[in-house]
Amino acid sequence: MSKSTLADQTLLLDHGSGGQASNRLIGSLFFKYFDNPILNAMNDAARLEISGPLSMSTDSYTVDPIFFPGGDIGTLAVHGTVNDVAMMGARPKYLSCGFILEEGLPMETLERIVASMADAVLVSGTMGDHGLTVLSGREGLNFATDIKSDSAPLNHMVDALISKIGDIHVLRDPTRGGLATTLNEIAGQSGVCINLREADVPVRESVRNGCSFLGLDPLYLANEGKLICILPQEKAQAALELMRSMPYGADATQVGTVRSGEQGPGKAGQVVLETPLGGHRLLSMLEGEQLPRIC
Repeated sequence: MSKSTLADQTLLLDHGSGGQASNRLIGSLFFKYFDNPILNAMNDAARLEISGPLSMSTDSYTVDPIFFPGGDIGTLAVHGTVNDVAMMGARPKYLSCGFILEEGLPMETLERIVASMADAVLVSGTMGDHGLTVLSGREGLNFATDIKSDSAPLNHMVDALISKIGDIHVLRDPTRGGLATTLNEIAGQSGVCINLREADVPVRESVRNGCSFLGLDPLYLANEGKLICILPQEKAQAALELMRSMPYGADATQVGTVRSGEQGPGKAGQVVLETPLGGHRLLSMLEGEQLPRIC
């Protein structure tokens, strides 16, 4: 199985044989989303060093349909397991994962489910408002539609995410260099690949039109009232609902996922943008200034 043909294949009995087909499935799919030293050792059992009182729960899930409004079998499995542990008064810290896979299942479907269990990349609102507003004011540009800065305090949103959602892996505000540069910093520091879906990145129509007119990319424009939140996928929906309930998070959305970088597209330390046509483009850090320094 090659990464270029994964989406075109279906699951076979060979993939559960424990042989080369199994190894290819694990390497091409499960390492891609669940990369960690214990899994990568590929032993028959996990060797753990854990002390103290523990609550442990594991389960196997079946549901029809596997995709439903508000989730899928992947998020259901995570939520069910997390809730079982939480009902014991314990704090979920780690997840084990088992799959019951039916022959003939499209690999594309399986990858979609596995991806839903990985880390999610959220933004609290639209990108580029502040950068384009300051540029237009400085240069005396008048657009047909109003644009305004998103300048806003984010401390209350951060407090709520930490206290009510928890398990936040990264919080960052995409100021100078915008979303693309900030995600590159995160990917480089953490040694992961971040896959961004262009169609999911919220950009106001007025900002998009202004950027198109000036030849700018809103992904590199500064923001002064938005944040990036990276956390486990199973907590993404709750985090989005929380942000959307707050004054400065009405347009919060998930824009991508975090991957190990061992499998394409992209490598560890890179940010890869999936275009609306299904192609992929490497997003590098901003080189110099896209516009005069504004903040």
